[in-house]
Parts: sequence; structure tokens; C-alpha cells
Amino acid sequence: MEENMKLATVEDTVEYHLFLIPDEPRDPEKHKEILQKYIERIMTQFAPMLVPYIWQNQPFNLKYKPGKGDVPAHMFGMTKFGDNIEDEWFIVYVVKQITKEFPELVARIEDNDGEFLLIEAADFLPKWLDPDNSANRVFFHHGELCIIPAPRKPGAVSWLPSTPPTIPQALNIISTHPEEILASESIRAAVNRRIRGYPEKTQASLHRARCFLPAGIVAVLKQRPRLVAAGVQAFYLRDPTDLQACRVFKTFLPETRIMTSVTFTKCLYAQLVQQRFVPDRRSGYKMPPPSHPQYRAHELGMKLAHGFEILCSECSPHFSDSRKSFMTTSPLWAGFLESLKKNDYFKGLIEGSAQYQARLEMAKNYFQLSVNRPESSLAMSPGEEILTLLQTVPFDIEELKKEEANLPPEDDDQWLDLSPDQLDQLLQEAAGKTEAEPISKEEQNYDLSQVSESMKAFISKVSTHKGAELPRETSEAPITFDADSFLNYFDKILGPSPHESDSDDLAEEDFECLDSDDDLDLKTQETGEEASVKGTLNNLKSYMAQMDQELAHTSIGKSFTTQKQMEPLSQTTNNSDEEDSGAGGSVMTPVDIDLNLVSNILESYSSQAGLAGPASNLLQSMGVQLPDNTDHRPTTFRYPWSSKKQSPPPTHCQEIKFSVTAPLLASLIFLFQINTLIQKQTVTPW
Repeated sequence: MEENMKLATVEDTVEYHLFLIPDEPRDPEKHKEILQKYIERIMTQFAPMLVPYIWQNQPFNLKYKPGKGDVPAHMFGMTKFGDNIEDEWFIVYVVKQITKEFPELVARIEDNDGEFLLIEAADFLPKWLDPDNSANRVFFHHGELCIIPAPRKPGAVSWLPSTPPTIPQALNIISTHPEEILASESIRAAVNRRIRGYPEKTQASLHRARCFLPAGIVAVLKQRPRLVAAGVQAFYLRDPTDLQACRVFKTFLPETRIMTSVTFTKCLYAQLVQQRFVPDRRSGYKMPPPSHPQYRAHELGMKLAHGFEILCSECSPHFSDSRKSFMTTSPLWAGFLESLKKNDYFKGLIEGSAQYQARLEMAKNYFQLSVNRPESSLAMSPGEEILTLLQTVPFDIEELKKEEANLPPEDDDQWLDLSPDQLDQLLQEAAGKTEAEPISKEEQNYDLSQVSESMKAFISKVSTHKGAELPRETSEAPITFDADSFLNYFDKILGPSPHESDSDDLAEEDFECLDSDDDLDLKTQETGEEASVKGTLNNLKSYMAQMDQELAHTSIGKSFTTQKQMEPLSQTTNNSDEEDSGAGGSVMTPVDIDLNLVSNILESYSSQAGLAGPASNLLQSMGVQLPDNTDHRPTTFRYPWSSKKQSPPPTHCQEIKFSVTAPLLASLIFLFQINTLIQKQTVTPW
């Protein structure tokens, strides 16, 4: 970590840094003392929401990190969230709130993917911002997301560096220009939408279920509810070596099992439920038949017991328990406990009562893991912690059995089963779209003109080696297309015609002129360019004429629907003489591009048989929804651009003769471009 902060390299890990501004020279020892005080204040103030939270792997934590190179001393934390992505976003909420409660602090957060906040708001980022220049630009300040901009030209703005800023530069910019660096409203809305609902959302992520567990595990979970995560992870990530310890249980005997209620996170519950597992016969864990009303409780208890047994088997038989007194002897504990009392952590409970002691134990555990986190060599493993609790916490099996009659009800786990409609709704919410009123399939009106218009909007966007842009909202603005810029592109790709190779040449133009939507509005500034555009158009016509001549002797033209075929039969009969006279010449009937495009896309969509494919992916990305293929019989429907009813393309996948492949889709896009450029010219069918 030198000039720029390095990315988190550990998989599924989030790192967060809190800096004090303004960044002024300070005595190292005094600065360390100040930061330690901030750590104590932060962890105490946010204890009510952090203490009861069940983390997938590691909790939110802060520690002092000395300065190194250009990076000043600051507060640092790292959390491995594993499979539960909600842990990461909960930390984003906590870090955001910290900067709101402590305005003199600036925070930045990243994971192994880099600036994942920018990834979340990718649809709204400015064009200049990319992974190559985003280092040290994204921060939280005053509870708002800030992005340090880059100047359009080096030196254009005196306080903005032309290269990605260093940490000291970034802190100075944030402290002196807080208003100018505020991220756009759309970017902030995208991030805020992802963390909306916290801290109340933490309760919605929990799932309470009944488990038939050994009494020892019940006693441990009463003292340390968070250890359920370690037990689930041990079972979920087990290997054959771990299961050797579960052939004969030594710590948690199956004879001591009782019914209890366990609180999981939804992620932990899903991991435990979804894995199929048959216990070893020698273990003593016999399962009732699946039809038994308490089969699920027995299954969950059996799996969780295996996880706890694996954790304890990994400990040394004679591990030292001297480390358990490390926390209570810390000089920070007394001040931390006093701060908890001032913040009404104990909710007026009588000191010494059972509920008071339970909250005190949770606070001690939280302090040890998050505030005064020891080095890895001194930290207790989950297995050692479990064995320590079994040795120090007395429990009576008979008393625990009496509690079975007063267990709270289980939560419904129907959220595990996700219907396609619910999935679509979740995807729409993730994309930030407002939820529309449900419409029955009988009442839905599908407009096929959206397919044509969306494709036109798609080809009018920029396409480079980095990818193609998609229209964000197809209905917000009319479709625009800069024909001159497009012709310039074609001239560079196709080159001049042989007889004009020494004549008019297009002016040199950088390809970056099409890197943004704003550049598409550039107008021709020199009169010579108009003649060049006309020459390019003639070149294009020449190429099309050559293609017509080569393809005229093939049958490929029969695969396209022409405008002649779309005319009413009466009109065709009345004008038969005119058509016969035209047949003798070189005039050919134009292709109906819209109809061919929609027909082929519908065939491709039907051939997907309800699965994901190129047609549905492309159309849905542009906001076009097509109905499910439920009618396999040929019917008639009205094209929006035609007054005549036509037979649709085959809808059954077995009847389709061809569908839209990548080359065909490219050809259709090319036809659209030609149709846009030569609006009044005749496009001949092949």
C-alpha cells in the first residue's frame, strides 16, 4: 500500500478505511491515541445494532493502522462475508452512518472486485470513469457518496490532479471542496436503494426454526447465538476427514437431544436445509421417516450437531484457556462498559438479572471480536470457545426440556421457493424499476412495434471493442441517429472504391469521437465533408449493387418478405399489369425490414422454448417483454405497421426452419442501418 490503496485480495472479503480530516501533520503517538478514542466511540455508539447481528464468517471490526508511505494512519477493518452478500451491504450502511455521525471522518470501502459501489451504480456512471482511473476517488463523507472527478484537460481545474489522486490528495480535496465532489443523485440513489431498510432489515434476514439438538449445543447457543454460523459453516464445508470425527460422537451425544428454537440467518438456514446428508450409523443419530411431523427439526438438529462436533474435534485435547481472561484484563473494557450504560444498551434491566447477564455476555463477546480483537495467535477458535463454554456454563437437561412447551413458533420457509414472477419482481427491484400493477396475461397487449423500435434505438447507440450500449428507456426520447458519423465509420471500415481511391478522402477522425452520447450530436463543420459524405453514400450503393448481382442468382431472396407481399390482394390484382411491366426491368421490390426483423426474432424467441437465449436477453435488456409461447397452432395477428392480417411465423420449435443466429442478427442490424441512412432509396431483396 504505497501511493494508491491496494484492492482487497482475499476472496469474498470487504475492507473499510476511516480517515481523519483535515489531514494535518500530527505526533504519531497522539494521533494513535485520538484514533483509538474514535474506535471506542464508534463501536460503542453502534453496539445496539452490531451486537445481536449474526455474521456469516467475521464481524465488523476496527483497529488502528499505522501510516505507511503516503497513506496516513487511520482506522481499518476487514470482514470476510463469505456467501452472505448481505453482510457486505450491512457494513456499507454502517460505514455510511459512521461518516454521518462523525463528520470529521472520511471512509472508503472496497472488496476483491474493487470499487463495488461503482459496480452497483454502473448504469449511471459518467463516461470518463472506468476501473483504470477510479483508484482513490470514491469515498463516504457526511453520510453521502462522493466521487472525485477528473479534469477534462490537464490543469483545467487547479485543485484536481490529472492522474488518480493519492490518499493525501483525496483527503485534501474532500476537506476543501466537499460540495463539488458529491456524486450525482442517480449514483447515490442506486447505492442507497441497495442499503434501503437497514437497520430494520437485519431482522427480516433472520429465520427462526426448531431443531432437535444435544443439550450442550442448546446451552452454548443460549450464551453465544452467533456460534450457529460457525456450526453451519463447519457442516457445509465438511470434507471426508472432518466426517471421521462424526462416526462416534464424543462431545455432543445424541441421547441428550431436546427440542429447541434456533435463530439462523436466511443464508445459513438455506445452506443447512439444501444439503442432503445421511449420518453414519455408528453416530447414533437415527432419523424418523420423512413423513414424520418433526422430521425437519430432526434433520436440522442432526446437521448442526455434526457441525459443532467437527469444530470441537479440531481443537487440541489440552488447549489452554488462559486466553479467555485476555478480554477482561484489557484497559479498554471498563470504559467500553461504561459507554454502553450511557447509551442505554441494557434497556433499564436490573443488574444481575438473567436478561442483564445475557446482554452482558453478548457485549463481552462483541468487545473481544470487534473492539479489542486479539492477534490470530491469541484468538480463540470457535471450537475452543465452545469447549470453554461447556466447561464454565452449567446447564440442566431437565430444565431445558421444560422449555420445550414454551417454544416460539417457527418461521415460514416458503421464501426458499421462488416463482418466476417473484424472480422477475426481484430483478426489477434490483434494477430500480417501479413495481407496476399486476396484469393478467389475458389483459396484456403486446405491441410488436416495440421490437422494431427497440432495435433501431439499439443500433443508434455506440458499439466499440468494450461492448455495445443499450437504450436505458426506450420510451423516454425519440430515436436519433447521426448519419454523417455513421457514414464516416463505414468509410473507414470499407475503404474508398477503386475508381475514387485517389480522389476524395475522409478527414482523419479519432474513433473516440463516438465514446459518448454527447459526441453523437456533433455536426459537420467543414463544407468539404458534405461532399465526402455523398461520396461515401455512392460507395455504399455501389457495394450494395454488387451484392445484389452476386445474390440475384440464388434463392436467398425468397427467405425475405417484400413490400409487394404485404400489399392487399385486391391492389395486387389491379396493379398486375404495372408489376408485369416492372418485372421486365431491373427494378426489384424493396424488402420490408421491420417485418423480417420481427418475424425472425419471434422465431428465435420461440426456439428458446422458454429458456434464456439471445432474442429474449437482447429484448429484455431494452425493456421489451414478449408473451410466453402457449399456443402452438398457427393463428392470425395484426402487424402494427400493416392493415392486413398476416400469418405469423411458426411458433413451435419443431416447425421452425431457421432462427436468428449471431450472423443473421448482425445482418438484420446492418439492414436497419441501411434503411435509416437511405430512407427514400430502394433496398432490393436478394
